Amino acid sequence: MVPDAEFSSYYGKPILNKPTWKPLDIAGYLYLGGLAGASSLLAAGARATARPALARTAGLGAAGAVSLSLAALVHDLGRPGRFLNMLRVFKPTSPMSVGSWLLAGYAPLTVVAAATDVAGRYRPVGTAATVSAAVLGPAVATYTAVLVSDTAVPSWHEGHRELPYVFAGSGATAAAGLALVCAPAGQTGPARRMAVLGALLELGSFRLMKRRMGLAAEPFENGRAHTLLRAAETLTSVGAALGAGPGGRNRAVAAVAGVALLTGSAALRFGVFHAGIASAEDPKYTVLPQRERLAAAARSREPGGAPPAA
Repeated sequence: MVPDAEFSSYYGKPILNKPTWKPLDIAGYLYLGGLAGASSLLAAGARATARPALARTAGLGAAGAVSLSLAALVHDLGRPGRFLNMLRVFKPTSPMSVGSWLLAGYAPLTVVAAATDVAGRYRPVGTAATVSAAVLGPAVATYTAVLVSDTAVPSWHEGHRELPYVFAGSGATAAAGLALVCAPAGQTGPARRMAVLGALLELGSFRLMKRRMGLAAEPFENGRAHTLLRAAETLTSVGAALGAGPGGRNRAVAAVAGVALLTGSAALRFGVFHAGIASAEDPKYTVLPQRERLAAAARSREPGGAPPAA
């Protein structure tokens, strides 16, 4: 007996193949890269202002974070040879190629800076490595935003203007949080200021990004991404307020603030990651913006029509 026919169509099915990246590896890679890059800046500033304990904490944090970031990337790729293959050519138009070379140059500098500081030897070499790592630090902290927004994933791609600023602020709060947890409270003045500035940049840029993105911002407001991002906003705000307040000079309060900042920064990266995956799974985030752009282009061709928005 022939079974009853069942109707099916492509309607509602994903248009994009969602990223196959492992959440723990790649979201962790995004988080640790920001922590490393901002920690290098903090280490250089601490060294320049004669705060040796803060400089050592930030320097060790940068070296440890970038090492773990590379480990997470290699684990996602499957074997180290695949990362090394990305260094066979340099392609300035590819964020992945530029990022691979950036990490390859930055990571050894952080290790040299941390090793010479701990050993107390070859200080001129350590100073040069610290300064060089600080020069590369902002790029390390933000290039992953360029990397993910260069994909076709709607909630990442549509945030390409503000996402580097969001990641810069998130990296700054993470670096400040690590310093508040590990460094003596008497030397953490720069870290407390970095926490406030980073929180303002992160939260302000993220809100601006969501307002501008329109429909593509919807995945940030739903599901796991929404839970993580709400936690990120709360933890970052509380951590920055505690660190900047009078209690921030107290060791216990500083540690609580630091943990909140570190956790909030991680929650933001994982929230952005999960929002992107959700947007790739629902075809409306791909189809409707395309229709809007086509309609805007058609209107612009009419007599007296305004040009389409960039």
